[in-house]
Amino acid sequence: MAKRDYYEVLGVERGVGDEDLKKAYRKLALQYHPDRNPDDAEAENRFKEASEAYAVLSDPEKRRAYDQFGFAGVGAESGAPPGFDFGDLGGFGEVFNDLFGDLFGAARAGGRRRGRGQRGADLRYNLEITLEDSLEGMDAKLKLPKMRPCGTCGGSGAEPGTSPERCQHCGGSGQMILQQGFFRVSRPCDVCRGQGEVVRNPCAACRGAGRVEGQQTISVRVPAGVEDGMRLRVAGEGEAGISGGPPGDLYVVISVATHSLFERDGQEIHCEVPIPFSTAVFGGEVQVPTLEGKVDLRVPEGTQSGKVFRLRGKGLPSVHTSGRGDQYVRIFVEVPSKLTPRARELLEAFAEECGEEVSPVSRGFMEKLRDLFG
Repeated sequence: MAKRDYYEVLGVERGVGDEDLKKAYRKLALQYHPDRNPDDAEAENRFKEASEAYAVLSDPEKRRAYDQFGFAGVGAESGAPPGFDFGDLGGFGEVFNDLFGDLFGAARAGGRRRGRGQRGADLRYNLEITLEDSLEGMDAKLKLPKMRPCGTCGGSGAEPGTSPERCQHCGGSGQMILQQGFFRVSRPCDVCRGQGEVVRNPCAACRGAGRVEGQQTISVRVPAGVEDGMRLRVAGEGEAGISGGPPGDLYVVISVATHSLFERDGQEIHCEVPIPFSTAVFGGEVQVPTLEGKVDLRVPEGTQSGKVFRLRGKGLPSVHTSGRGDQYVRIFVEVPSKLTPRARELLEAFAEECGEEVSPVSRGFMEKLRDLFG
């Protein structure tokens, strides 16, 4: 089909204004739209022809080029059946919504109703505990500054005695579906902004938001065995939702303070305990600290510095399994730094009595030296 002058296609004069141009196109689009003329090839061609003409004439630059150079100015010399590029609509997109409203009643809603409310934000709280707290677990009292549901409207955002109304524009879905041929586009409703409901009489206390700033004290159970860096999720204790939406969650991030005596490795506890030189030589009992108090540890005769003893079940529990870890005690022998004349005399006699004899640790060290240097 031979191309026709774009002004002729739309039935307008060359000096036509934008509004009259839009009206002319709308009239033809309504008349020849494929949805109103199923299986009518002639109507489809007329619709494409009118859409191509409007796409060019509604764009000021393309219109000037067309007025000066004709079809050659807009790259449309071909005598092929009329059509236009949906990716380069020019001013066509501006009238699309109005056209859709005429074709489908302007209130076609789509998708499920989302409701007015938006979920509240999640909150983070950094909680420092002691190693002893990790052993037993604890109930922590947390003071949280956060957005809370408005006490006046109960979180609805509407003045007491009233309630949000279903949006008539989108039918309460919060969405509008725009469709032309096989093109289908969904967008939030302009009236309710995608909420599906409209508050006609906003609450004076929260200005329709459904929430206000406040502070809340909550109790959080910290389980036994919790480790540094773990997160505890407390559902529903985040900020209140907007316009009646669900609340967010609270995440409590655990930080275990450094202990003056103990080091932790998972469920295991490690510590160092000094013992007198005489106890290391003759053996005996020493008191060892644990997270639950002191216990007695039997040190055998001739204990060397660095010897490690295990105390079963004196470690920490696990948040994932039953049972407790162990505690490991590393012994280091204290050497006297000041001696009385009598003590010096006795130690010198001890050294003379022992002569060349060395301890098992020293003997092993000397053997390694001989192997290394020959």
